[in-house]
Parts: sequence; C-alpha cells; structure tokens
Amino acid sequence: MTSVPIGNPAASFRRNPSSPWRHLDVALVGATLAVAFLGVLMVYSATRSTVGVTGLASATYLVRQLIFVILGLCLMTAVAFIDYRHYRELAPVFYFGCALMLLAVLSPLGVSVNGAHSWFAIGSFQVQPAEFTKLAVVLLLAGLCATPRSELDARSVVGCLLVLGLPAGLILLQPDLGSLMVFVAVLAAMLLVAGASGRQLAVLALIAVIGAISVFQLGLIKNYQRDRLTYFASPTAERSQAAYNAQQAETAIGAGGLRGAGLFKGTQTKLRYVPYQHTDFIFTVVGEELGFAGSATLLLLYAVMGWRVWHAAVVARDGFGTLVCVGVLAILLFQVFENMGMTMGIMPITGIPLPFMSYGGSSTLTMFAAIGLVLNVHARRFS
Repeated sequence: MTSVPIGNPAASFRRNPSSPWRHLDVALVGATLAVAFLGVLMVYSATRSTVGVTGLASATYLVRQLIFVILGLCLMTAVAFIDYRHYRELAPVFYFGCALMLLAVLSPLGVSVNGAHSWFAIGSFQVQPAEFTKLAVVLLLAGLCATPRSELDARSVVGCLLVLGLPAGLILLQPDLGSLMVFVAVLAAMLLVAGASGRQLAVLALIAVIGAISVFQLGLIKNYQRDRLTYFASPTAERSQAAYNAQQAETAIGAGGLRGAGLFKGTQTKLRYVPYQHTDFIFTVVGEELGFAGSATLLLLYAVMGWRVWHAAVVARDGFGTLVCVGVLAILLFQVFENMGMTMGIMPITGIPLPFMSYGGSSTLTMFAAIGLVLNVHARRFS
C-alpha cells in the first residue's frame, strides 16, 4: 500500500486518480487558446486601417479583444473550478436573469446596432444579452432532458419548446435571426441525443418550417434581412448591400490563394472593402492574408475543439454533463459552419460571430464559459 505524506496535499492529489485537475483536457485548452490568440491578431489586422475613420486608435481593437480574451480565460477557469452539477440548480436563475435582460434590451435602455435592437451600451463597450442566453438555455435544457428514461416523453419535449420559446420570441423582436438559428440548432442537437423519438423530431421540424415561413410572410423581418438570408440561394440576383458584402468576402478569400498575401498585406483588408470585417466577416482576413494553409489550420483547430467536446460528452459521468457538452458542441459547430459558409456564399448572411475569432466581448466571454463547462464535465468524470 502506497503511503501519502501527511500534510502534503500536492502529493495526495498526484496519487489520487479522481482529483479533477489530473484530468484537465490539455488538447481542448491548447486549441482554444490558439484560436483565441489568432483571433486577436486577425482583429488587429482587420482594424489597422480604420484610424481616422472610426475615431479609434489603431491598437484600440487589439487591446480590447486581448482584454476580452484574458477575462474569458479567467471566466473559463472559474466555471471549470466549481462542480458542474451545481450549475443544474442555478440554471433557472441564470435563465430568467437572461430573459429579463432580453426584455430590458428591447426598452429604451437598449441600443440598435446594424438594425438590431440587441445591445446595452456601457461606456464605449456594448453587451449583447443573447450571447449569454445561449449558455443559459443549454444548462436549462440539459437539466430538463437529463432523465433516466431512454426516450423523452411528450411533456419533456413540450417543456423544452417552452424553454426555447421565451428567449426566441424576445430575440425575434429585436430582430436577431442569427442568434435564433443558433437556438434552434442547440434544441435539435440536445433533443436528438436526449432520446427524442423520430416522430417527435419530425413534428418539431414541421413546426420550425411553419415558423420560418410565418416570419417571412408576416413581415417580422426587414427587407435587408430578407435579402441577406436569401442571397446565397440566388447569388446572381442584385440585392444591393447583401450582394456587395458577399461578393467582397468571396473576393478576399479567393485572393489569398494557397499561402495568402501575408500578414497585414491583404489588399481587400487594408482598403476596407469587406464590411464588418473584424466581426461577422473575420474569416475573410484569414483567407486573404494566410491563404488556404492558414484557413485549413484554423479549421483543424476547430476540429480538435469539436472532437474534445464530443469526447467529454461521451465520457461524462451523467446525462446532465453529456447534454451540456452536446449543447456547447452545437453552438460551436453551427456558428463555425454558418459564419465560414456565409463568407464563401454557401450559407445565409447573418450576424453570427465566428467563435473566439470575431471581435466582441459578449461572444468571447460566452464561448470561454462554455469551454469551461466542458472542461468541468471532463475533469469530474470519475468523481
């Protein structure tokens, strides 16, 4: 029998296989940090030429995004430190707190950015409650669906729809269709893994189709949003700003070739031809300046992240942990696919950020917190 020196906690932890810190997913942490710091560099490249245009110094966006990443790392550590099973009890509080913020942002307290009344202005910073709500919905859905039954009953499925319906309705009023699409993807993935039957999923798909048609027919979205969402289906049509955004994005990516134009040397980027390049279209900077090689490397890093999140879901100790990881995976993969897809003209143009890459504090903090949850589940699979 191996003895452990009394009064030496470090030695005890080293010999205790159930100690959470022994099971830290280094690959997930490394891939996350690599993408985040690449994002800081790309944000700086995209904003270097905005001096005198936005009134901000050239390093302002760089410093801000770096601060967001550092704060995100602290938040990820804090979230990973507390046993994830406690979050199941706090999920309703977090959920209704986010719902109140979504309601408040529709009032005069909120501000409009790019046509969506989705933000709070706090000094020179902006906060988007919809980003935090993504994680709140994941936690509450995971708690609701984590049952010992092999299949979800009708009551649980209806409960999931109600959980999604409140924030979805408030987000539709902003309107922020990009975030709404993320919520739908999260619900579909979590219900599928939780054991929803084929009939239930078919009914939900029908409801989603009817809802999407109703949004268009009832005029709940503006004309420019309709153009952005439908442009990819008919790219030869002239749709003013939507067509311009997509064409400039595709030009920037195509100009990169195999190796790219070089860091800070992209013509489309330097001349600011691509709108919203440091936020929605940040992938165009990667494509133009780092080329196919850089884009493929970024995709590989995202693939590693997705693989490790899925692994955490598979080895989780309980159903709640599994579903939390599945929800995080749905957010990550859907946003990566949609954001990159819209820059290449194969997906609708939306305001969905590229995780850890796009400029913005709300998205960055939310995604770091999400990875913290996954690290939490993975580390405590034996405890």
